[in-house]
Amino acid sequence: MKRVHVAVAVILSKSNQVLIAKRHAHLHQGGKWEFPGGKVENTENTEAAIIRELKEEVDLQVTSSMPFMTISHDYSDKQVLLDIHTVTNFTGEAKGNEGQQIKWVTITELAAIDFPEANKAIVAKLQQQYL
Repeated sequence: MKRVHVAVAVILSKSNQVLIAKRHAHLHQGGKWEFPGGKVENTENTEAAIIRELKEEVDLQVTSSMPFMTISHDYSDKQVLLDIHTVTNFTGEAKGNEGQQIKWVTITELAAIDFPEANKAIVAKLQQQYL
């Protein structure tokens, strides 16, 4: 099984809220919430993928991102390598460009949200660092 390299953005607002998006039902882990991002193309590094994906998915113009952590996770049907960056330098008003539901939540609220298994370590590290 090929491991999918995914760029994931933890987008933090000035008030330390985090942007999350709900996965469409037909997608892998559909119906769960996630941190925005997507596959890293062969010609891109992680930061370039984050800049492209956030423009496409949530209409934000990202100036820069900082590496946060990486997670390698095996689902029964898919293997993922999540390359997670924090994003604090961006402009624009977030909206679900692909018809997905999005919302800003506090870091405390993340614990009660239904995320794919691979995302739970991100939530734990955010809570460690910011709470």
